[in-house]
Amino acid sequence: MQESDGIKNILGQELSLKQFNQLSAYIQKNYGIKMPIEKKVMLQSRLQKRLKALSISSFDAYIKYVFSAESGDELIQMMDVVSTNKTEFYREIAHFDILKAEVLPKLVLEQKINFLDVWSAGCSSGQEAYTIAIELSEFAKKSPGLDFRILGSDISTDMLKKSATAIYRNEDISMISLAQKQKYFLKSKDSNKNVVRVIPQLRSKASFIRTNLVANSYNINKQFDIIFCRNTLIYFNREIQIKVITNLISHLKPHGFIFFGHSESIAGMNLPLNQFQPTIFTKQ
Repeated sequence: MQESDGIKNILGQELSLKQFNQLSAYIQKNYGIKMPIEKKVMLQSRLQKRLKALSISSFDAYIKYVFSAESGDELIQMMDVVSTNKTEFYREIAHFDILKAEVLPKLVLEQKINFLDVWSAGCSSGQEAYTIAIELSEFAKKSPGLDFRILGSDISTDMLKKSATAIYRNEDISMISLAQKQKYFLKSKDSNKNVVRVIPQLRSKASFIRTNLVANSYNINKQFDIIFCRNTLIYFNREIQIKVITNLISHLKPHGFIFFGHSESIAGMNLPLNQFQPTIFTKQ
């Protein structure tokens, strides 16, 4: 049998070019995620999970269902499998070195801020948020009276559940020192389980909500001293990048700090930001 528009999946179904174009256009318009034709096989493979979960026999039937009034939260479920979720503790570690050596002293010691609000935008499964929490906890021990709160947001409800649960594999914290492992993580009572959990005192400092960064406005009614939005902009085109960064800046306090990923650039975007360090900026 000859294949025309797609590669057949294990169920004998294929995502046609027309179906891919319909879905990719919707995903890019509403969530900003770039969906070039090279991602067709990836999209087909990931959506197979939803067909199986719903006992739907074809992509055509699934598309009709997902855009119907009866689909409930299926659009959210679809985006859970479509979105890419890559993260780790102390990813791009240089940022955390600058955070503790330069950013926190400026905010706490120079600006005399005794309560820090931090936003981890695109937090995935929470490792970034808890890395920030560890660093702020360590800094607070040398700065009596300092307290903080961290908000993590993501488009994926599955990732947000993992963030709130804060259970990770032992290998996920391999880059963390033994002293900090003992201080901030609990071993499983079941010796057969190769997992740890962030301690309750640290978990209580973090909360997590579902937010679409491409939306015109966010379900967040506060401003932050520090925003981390790293390795998320790379999935958007330039127009959407500017929109997202502009919205993020509107939630950043004057002279607050915003961190982008090392592979992300805002050159030529004419934004109200001053460069502090490469990929780290302050609000004008």
